[in-house]
Amino acid sequence: MTSVTSTPSVNHLSLRQRLALRGIDGVTLLVLPAVIFLLAVFIYPFIYGLILSFEPKEGGMFANYQKFFSDPFLYDTILTTLWLAVPVTLISIAISLPVAFRVRLMTHQRLLTTILVLPVTLGTVLVAEGLLNYLGPQGWFSRTLMMIGMIDSPVKLTNNYWGVFASLIITGFPFTFLLTLSYVSGIDPALEQAAATHGAKSWQRFRYVMWPLLVPGLTIAFCLSFVQAFAVFPSAVLLGAPAGPTRVISIAAYQAAFEQYDYSMASAIAMIMAAVQLLIVVSLLSIRNLFYRGSTAGGKG
Repeated sequence: MTSVTSTPSVNHLSLRQRLALRGIDGVTLLVLPAVIFLLAVFIYPFIYGLILSFEPKEGGMFANYQKFFSDPFLYDTILTTLWLAVPVTLISIAISLPVAFRVRLMTHQRLLTTILVLPVTLGTVLVAEGLLNYLGPQGWFSRTLMMIGMIDSPVKLTNNYWGVFASLIITGFPFTFLLTLSYVSGIDPALEQAAATHGAKSWQRFRYVMWPLLVPGLTIAFCLSFVQAFAVFPSAVLLGAPAGPTRVISIAAYQAAFEQYDYSMASAIAMIMAAVQLLIVVSLLSIRNLFYRGSTAGGKG
């Protein structure tokens, strides 16, 4: 006798069962609030701003972009912002790397990490105000140097490039340090010990063992820190010269929106700002693919 097993028709299944067959179950629906938040806060504003940038007050569809790239007062803001963001990011990583190597071996790692990331809690504006009092013409720094006879007149470190630079280093270092520490701590110490066992010196261990493993992670740290520094605004206004050497691209967007009330032009500047960041990030991530991207753990495999 042959037994025939009948498969229930899909039409007789409940809605929950039909959704489960398509991979949509209760666990999948937990992602829904995050997706809605992402669409409402990031995707929709970006698309709206992109469309608005092609609706200029005067001229054709690309009038805003033509105006930006034909006016040196506008397109020079890209170079000004890069001249701030790139050195700040490089120096932050250069400082974070040796500090992270040292901190990972310390007993009181959490305490020192908390102290190092403390500037994050202060905020950009508070740091800028503190630097105005410390680095200003009548600040402690200049007065101390004059008191010990190193200089005769106050050093000008505010309302210029260096004031903004110092602020970005102070506020950006904790973020870069935490990222770097996570990558450094993720590398198995046994790999370095194995190299030492084979006679590799400290520089050789770093150059041939640690550095290839760190480059992919440091690239991500550079990208995230760069994006943060590229969006500089309060520091450039409070510590820099917004109409001069620290007129960054975010200030140009602000002036277009809230001084000229040209929201279409402001959206175009924001899109250009996003494009520059995206170009640099994609380039760095492409270079990262040339390095080792496997496991950083020890053991046989």
